[in-house]
Amino acid sequence: HVQLLESGGGLVQPGGSLRLSCVVTGFPTFSKSHMRWNRQVPGKDVEWVSTITNDGSKTWYADSVQGRFTISRDNSENTVYLQMNNLQLGDTALYSCATGVVDGHRGQGTQVTVS
Repeated sequence: HVQLLESGGGLVQPGGSLRLSCVVTGFPTFSKSHMRWNRQVPGKDVEWVSTITNDGSKTWYADSVQGRFTISRDNSENTVYLQMNNLQLGDTALYSCATGVVDGHRGQGTQVTVS
């Protein structure tokens, strides 16, 4: 079955950086699928962060992270990344990756705390 495993979260000071990874297994069409990152704060709705096309040629970002975050992928490793720079207090959330543009398979997430 499809599994998405995120890693790379942690505690970081404002202005710091983290690189999140999401390894996808059991998903033979990974290279044909757009991928995205979402984040969620307890008590609030899931917030879309970024999307990347199947071949990595196009990316989209939420206004709140534009210019600070970079999404990328390695189809040979079935992995999608999120480089997060200049982290701010408002970036604190549980970050998860997901297949496709909407719905799809999701991982359990990795916690990012900026403090």
